[in-house]
Amino acid sequence: MRKHWENCITNFDEAVDAFVADYFAEADRRVLLVAAAGFDPRSQRVSRMLADTLGDRLSAVYIREERAGASDELIEQGDKNEAALREIVPDSSILKVEVFADDGAPVGGSRVVSLLTQYPVADKITDVILDLSALSIGVGFPAARMLLEDCEASTKRAFHLMIVSNPEMDDRISSIPSSRQASVKGFAPPIEAEGQGLAQIWIPQLARGRGLALTQIGANIQRRYKICPLLPFPARNPRRADDLLAEYQTELVNEWEVDPRDIVYASERNPLDCYRTLSTLKTRFDRTMKGTYEPRMVLSPVGSKVLAAGALMAAIEHNMAVQYLETESYAFDGAEPGPAELPDMTVHLILSGPLYASYDDTARPE
Repeated sequence: MRKHWENCITNFDEAVDAFVADYFAEADRRVLLVAAAGFDPRSQRVSRMLADTLGDRLSAVYIREERAGASDELIEQGDKNEAALREIVPDSSILKVEVFADDGAPVGGSRVVSLLTQYPVADKITDVILDLSALSIGVGFPAARMLLEDCEASTKRAFHLMIVSNPEMDDRISSIPSSRQASVKGFAPPIEAEGQGLAQIWIPQLARGRGLALTQIGANIQRRYKICPLLPFPARNPRRADDLLAEYQTELVNEWEVDPRDIVYASERNPLDCYRTLSTLKTRFDRTMKGTYEPRMVLSPVGSKVLAAGALMAAIEHNMAVQYLETESYAFDGAEPGPAELPDMTVHLILSGPLYASYDDTARPE
């Protein structure tokens, strides 16, 4: 168990800049950054922040997710970001990951794990940072699990998550989902029910424009005991949860028949709030169904990466399933943000490492 995750080291916004400038200023720090090199304009933010402090003590592996349906405009933007990232971190490599196989099966998670094994973390590296900001769930979650387990096997290496989040920008990115739903690699625990029924609790994260994807995912989750939609609240936009309830009214009322008491809320800003909420739900369902049903929680994080980071932690800690519909192509309204658009929010977490040496359970999970 990772008890330290309940209150792990977390920084926000200006405190992230201050932490990076202080912690990574130590001359013996050697950092490996794993991040995306796609079209998302947030791709460069973390790299620039780290490079300003670390200089040549920073190396990077950038993941370029390749999709056959990508538009020429987004490919061009990805090329620009890739060139800029190579300049920011000269000691860097680009891994091109084909997200779909020839038959259309989503294989990005398997491929990124296979490629990362070809770039083992050097012994001199003291800190590994995964920037989830612009990675898809199908690629980012398997990479996170692999890197975390590698760092937990060492007593001298820390594992960090960093996220640059902007919900208003997320609303300007639309996607066309694949027709083939699949479990995210590494997040499909076996069903062990023998002599008692299986009761699956589905927790879909509601996000703008993702109704079709969630409907397809939900239709493939059998033996559902309960659906507990996850909403961002509190949120930077106080009406965001209300707007999502209005957008998903048909699904919530007619298709999923959700009891309003089963709606789950978690902070749009703090991933630990989502992690704690999902952990509490897991504990309660296990206690309630013990001896009668085998409860199995299924997460579908399709929106905010901050909430997705909390879901990632809960899924790893409690062996939860993650069902996801990979994206075939994106469309991005790349117009210049207006004066009313709010700035990016930055989140940083340390999930393992020497800073938790006082915890008996931190070096390795049970």
